[in-house]
Amino acid sequence: MSSRPATSWPRELADLPYAAALARHDGRPLAADSDYDTVHFDKDAFDAPDAPGARFLECAFTGASVTGGGLRRCRFIDAWLRDVRITLTDLAETQWSDATLAGGVVAGVQAFGARLDRVVFAGCKLDSVNFREARLTGVTFTDCLLRDVDFSGAKLRQTVFTGCRLSGADFSRAELDRVDLRGSELGLIVGPQPLRGAIISSGQLAAIAPVLADALGIVVDDE
Repeated sequence: MSSRPATSWPRELADLPYAAALARHDGRPLAADSDYDTVHFDKDAFDAPDAPGARFLECAFTGASVTGGGLRRCRFIDAWLRDVRITLTDLAETQWSDATLAGGVVAGVQAFGARLDRVVFAGCKLDSVNFREARLTGVTFTDCLLRDVDFSGAKLRQTVFTGCRLSGADFSRAELDRVDLRGSELGLIVGPQPLRGAIISSGQLAAIAPVLADALGIVVDDE
């Protein structure tokens, strides 16, 4: 059984290796297929942005918000998002690599087909996020609330949920490989091959046994 890796992520803006190179965003709307390199988006409010295919390399977002709009197929490489609110935005087929999302809210977001590699979610609230058919590799969720998050058909590898609360999280048809759920509160929807490839504790197994039995078509009758 694999052990959980230590979670290490930059807590403050000054902790970023590229902090000194950051330049304040000029306030213009985000543009499609544009490159944003070492840009600091501080308290920017993007209402219905239309910027598919944009690339964000070593960028920082602090206290910013994105409401609605489309950022489909955008790339976030070495990005750092602190206390950011993303609501009802199309993030389908986006790519996230070595990114950190801390203390923010992601709600009603379409992220199906997204690819996340070595991403940290810390102290975040994810509400009704659609990760269908997404690929998550080396992703860490720490002290997060995941409510009605849809992982159906997604592929999760070496992904860790630590100190999280999962409520109505849908893992039906998901492919799991060394997905560590120990230490989290599990409220799950599972499919006919429930949680194959997941790591859970004996206490969690007892708690979710009715869900697993229902997925396998087992009727429990003590009468």
